[in-house]
Amino acid sequence: MKITSTQLVRAAAVASKYSASPYSRFKVGAALLTRAGEIIGGANVESASYGLTCCAERIALFKALTDGKKNFVAMAVVARCDGGPTPCGACRQLLMEYAPDAKVFVADSNDLKSIRDFTVRELLPAAFVSLP
Repeated sequence: MKITSTQLVRAAAVASKYSASPYSRFKVGAALLTRAGEIIGGANVESASYGLTCCAERIALFKALTDGKKNFVAMAVVARCDGGPTPCGACRQLLMEYAPDAKVFVADSNDLKSIRDFTVRELLPAAFVSLP
């Protein structure tokens, strides 16, 4: 079964419901798609010590990697903001290392049908790794 960008965005929206964001109340969800068709969800987790906070994208990626998943083809990120949230620099770097050829879909949680798409390479054209 082929997963569409719309289905992946919806999975990210479901993941956002599990956001632990008591400080910002900014709920972010991510859904990472493997080549095998598996979807791994993640949501942001905040801490009173801000540096310990972790983005939804990294949560999904770390969950996938620590479960032995690889060959990522796409990620969707959803939050309540105009045009949808793009990944932060740290998330872009990790996506470049572990999913350099992936598509990234973003959408506002209030408008899941308006999806913007990027490649990881577009989001981070001068990464800190050299890839073949």
